[in-house]
Amino acid sequence: MKKLKIVLLIFLILVIIAGGYVGNMLGVFNEGNYGEYSLKDTASVSDSPINGKTVIFLGSSVTFGYGSLGVSFADFLEKTDGITSVKEAVSGTTLVDSNSNSYVSRMKKIDKNINADAFVCQLSTNDATKEMPLGDISVGFDVDGFDTQTVAGAIEYIIAYVKETWNCPVVFYTQAKYDSEHYAKMVDILLEIQKKWNITVIDLWNNDEINSITDEERKIYLVDHIHPTKAGYKEWWLPEFQKCLYEILK
Repeated sequence: MKKLKIVLLIFLILVIIAGGYVGNMLGVFNEGNYGEYSLKDTASVSDSPINGKTVIFLGSSVTFGYGSLGVSFADFLEKTDGITSVKEAVSGTTLVDSNSNSYVSRMKKIDKNINADAFVCQLSTNDATKEMPLGDISVGFDVDGFDTQTVAGAIEYIIAYVKETWNCPVVFYTQAKYDSEHYAKMVDILLEIQKKWNITVIDLWNNDEINSITDEERKIYLVDHIHPTKAGYKEWWLPEFQKCLYEILK
């Protein structure tokens, strides 16, 4: 019986990997991905002010749900608030337009005819890990005037492109605080860009309440120092996204 359980466990892990549901195997074993934290056991919000809205989500592993079996806050928003989620998320990708999987490149492949009510973009931790050049904030607003080989230029390009293509509110969100000086500089740049473009930022990095979780909560909410579990998305982050979208789309 013990050998059978081991074989079944190995089989389950291989199926999950083959299906592309998780990149971080720690998520499979974290209690924050099961039971009351599951998507199916999540209640809907009655009379949600964003019910029926279409939201495009652009990002990498955190938007995808790398540590949560492919489920992120975008999926919870579909379940709780009845939005239509267009989730364009690929793990390991960067804002900086360095290859065909970059944020900029993938954004251009999203259907321009989508009647989007909002566009939510992740400030990718991969740019910090790879120490991509930060760049400078430009003086102009022309979509063709930004250096997408830098973090600042890529952010501004995305904002300009979204406004020109879908003409909807732009929201960027940051990671909750972790040990990264480069990412801290990226957050500072984003907040300066916010002033220029008058966009919305869900600033988890500087949110004292978000960053004051206990050690016990951290074990359930995260699989590593960056990637949330389903519990982390549902209990820790989801209210911040709901509050933001309720405000700009009410």
